[in-house]
This record gives sequence, C-alpha cells and structure tokens, in this order.
Amino acid sequence: MKLSHYDSQGRSRMVDVSGKTAGKRTAVATAMVRMSPAVLRALPKNPKGDPLEVARVAGIMAAKRTSELVPMCHPIPLSHVAVDMELCENGVRIRASAGTTAVTGVEMEAMTAASIAALTVYDMCKALDKGIEILEVHLESKTGGKSGDYKRLSAKSRAKGRAAASRVSRKRRGKSS
Repeated sequence: MKLSHYDSQGRSRMVDVSGKTAGKRTAVATAMVRMSPAVLRALPKNPKGDPLEVARVAGIMAAKRTSELVPMCHPIPLSHVAVDMELCENGVRIRASAGTTAVTGVEMEAMTAASIAALTVYDMCKALDKGIEILEVHLESKTGGKSGDYKRLSAKSRAKGRAAASRVSRKRRGKSS
C-alpha cells in the first residue's frame, strides 16, 4: 500500500485527479462530545444562544472550507451538507453528511463538519465545564470513487476482529492463546 500524497522523493504533493471521471460521492462522519449531566441540562439556557444550532451552522460552514483547512484536500463543489445533533445520556452525538458529484470524495468534508461542530459545542459550553471531551471522530461510511464503498464495522465486529488479530499475532510468535 502506498500513500498518495507523496511524490517519489517523499515530498508532500496534491494528488492529480485530472484523469478521474466525476461521479456521485457521499460520506458520513460522526463525533461524540461527552459532558456532565449538569452541562447537558444547561444547554437550553446557554446565554450565548443554542449551542447545538450554532454548532450545526459551524459544521456546515467548515465543510465548505475544508480545502482551506486541510492542505492537500481538493476544493470540490458540495451539493449537500447536513449536521445533526442528538442529545444522549452522556453528551451530544454529532452526525455530519456530505455529498457531491466530482472527481474526488467528500470524506474530509464530512469529517471536518463533525469535528468543527464538536469544537463549537465545546466552545459554547466551556464556561460551565472545561472537562468536556471530544471523542470518537470517525468516518462511518462513504460511497463512490475508485476505492468503492465503505461502511464502518459495528463496535462488536471491530472487537472480534481485534481479538482474532491478537490470536494470530500470538500464534506467529509461538505462544498459545
């Protein structure tokens, strides 16, 4: 496997996508902002405004500027960006989706939207608790492109895969499981 953002001398470069065919591409990313129950209860009373609505707008704006934030990311015409928030027992779960018809994917736009939305929730609530944590920012799925579709495995499937890989590794080193 070869990293595509380096030339033969190991220097950073932007990948040449001029020979690729435009196609429909989508991506979904998520993030988790963990906070105390007291901060969760205070969300509707925030004097700065509704933190979740401000974070939604920040995520959408960030997706549109991804190529300015991530050095080797191509500017692409976004046809869709959505950022959704869900309050849960221990914080706010963020889901960002992006879509385009272009020669390169929108994974970075979805990841940027989720990340900046999470940072904005933190910013809007930090006066109440500096211990708020941003966790689990990752790509959930993508469609289109040369590498095909991707869907993140469930937590249970990932754990099974890690356990199997660990058994294989121990076996190779001559240890039994």
